[in-house]
Amino acid sequence: MKRKMLTAAAAALSLTLVVTGCGSSKNEGGNNAVNASATASGDNAKAGGEAKKIIVGTGTEFPQICFIDENGKLTGFDVELVREIDERLAEYEFEFQTMEFSNLLLSLETKKIDFVAHEMEKNPEREQKYLFNKVPYAHWRNRIIVAKDNDSVKTLDDLAGKKAITSPTSAGNQILENYNKDHDKKIEIVYEGSAANDTINQIASGRVDATIGADFSLALEDPQKKLKTVGEPLSEADILFIFRKDEPEAQKLADAIDGALTEIKSDGTLGKLSEEWLGSDFTGDTVK
Repeated sequence: MKRKMLTAAAAALSLTLVVTGCGSSKNEGGNNAVNASATASGDNAKAGGEAKKIIVGTGTEFPQICFIDENGKLTGFDVELVREIDERLAEYEFEFQTMEFSNLLLSLETKKIDFVAHEMEKNPEREQKYLFNKVPYAHWRNRIIVAKDNDSVKTLDDLAGKKAITSPTSAGNQILENYNKDHDKKIEIVYEGSAANDTINQIASGRVDATIGADFSLALEDPQKKLKTVGEPLSEADILFIFRKDEPEAQKLADAIDGALTEIKSDGTLGKLSEEWLGSDFTGDTVK
């Protein structure tokens, strides 16, 4: 079996809102990235040659997606899915490199990693700069998230003149920036800090008014139910892996991953992983 899992160094679990990317939106330990390997062992050769090593960028502070568990192991939905893909692609050997969410795309551009696995949603802004694989592994809807006793905010217009917290490279940030481009009365955008529960605490305490988050994430990241979602979905998107654009090797890798994902979907493994880590199957309803 293709699997060798080395545990990551123990790190504090920081519950911050998915203001993704979702892409979600996370500060994860500065430039000293934790390395966690999902390298293949045993049958890792193809046609007599060595498997090609692929560096996978992810984070450590997205609960149930990519995080360090109580045993110091890097795990979660995206992490275990990448490990499953690794087992099915004999020609590649995957190794995780963890870092702050805000550094993932820069690290991809500078070739420090080969693709990003962090619940990254496909949107027009990202599609101009990056390559996405074609087979989605999840689907979500972004909504406004406010304190549970806040009944004054239902729409983005209600946030005009108020503060919304987000992460610089997240899908939520893009939604807020696009709103501000089209409206004279702006939403004040505040960027989250590195403290544990920063987004939840700032909203619950009233220091900021809202954030933008994925529909599935609130129950996972706010078990005390300090916050709630309001209004209609602001956007919905397929969740895919991100690669460098206009590189034949990156396209070859993306195509191979799509082949493995098709198998993982059809045999029910993907749905089971979603139910295990996210509490339900969020792998359907792809954007047409």
